[in-house]
Amino acid sequence: MTSSRPDSILLVIGTQNRKKGEEMAELIHPTWEPNPHLARLSIGTLADHPEVADVVEDADTFGGNARKKASETARNLRSWVLADDSGLAVDALKGAPGVLSARYAGEHGDDEANNHKLLEALAALNDSQRGAAFVCHLALADPDGTIRLESEGACRGRITRAPQGANGFGYDPLFLIPEYHKTFGELNAVVKRQLSHRARAFGRFRNDLVRLIASNSMG
Repeated sequence: MTSSRPDSILLVIGTQNRKKGEEMAELIHPTWEPNPHLARLSIGTLADHPEVADVVEDADTFGGNARKKASETARNLRSWVLADDSGLAVDALKGAPGVLSARYAGEHGDDEANNHKLLEALAALNDSQRGAAFVCHLALADPDGTIRLESEGACRGRITRAPQGANGFGYDPLFLIPEYHKTFGELNAVVKRQLSHRARAFGRFRNDLVRLIASNSMG
């Protein structure tokens, strides 16, 4: 995903989803914030490692799942691994789909089915009752599986009555940012980078990652 150099540090993003991996790689080392320490990172994803088995995401919090994915995958690959657990927490559903966001309708990663189920669950509610938050928890594990860094970010919005826009993935076409009158599926990448739960989590994470690299703790 990024080119290597003689002093490069391999960092694997713990996802098979290339689109999500590309977004996360850009947030780790943004082109709009050049940094010599972050430039040392050679970033890949689990799509490059089909031999690695999926981690069972059975924790009851986003943080628990992120830590488990990062730690188990790092030990399997003997590499630094950054994992996230992100999802949608809907107020009227008492935080659901939450950690089950990717498999809300039963099959992991079926965005269309997940969106349809969510719209059905909220069909009787008016706009003021459709508040929700996207949450992202990041965890970085070293090659021994020890968690070295964590960060979390959230973004508030509202669930629309039908998908709007083709950008992003998951629940993005249903998640409306009222101030912009657009969903994540409609917003351009520049605006989304400033607003999203993932962008906010990475904004906190990058400074800690730079310090870790600068201390030569990552090799």
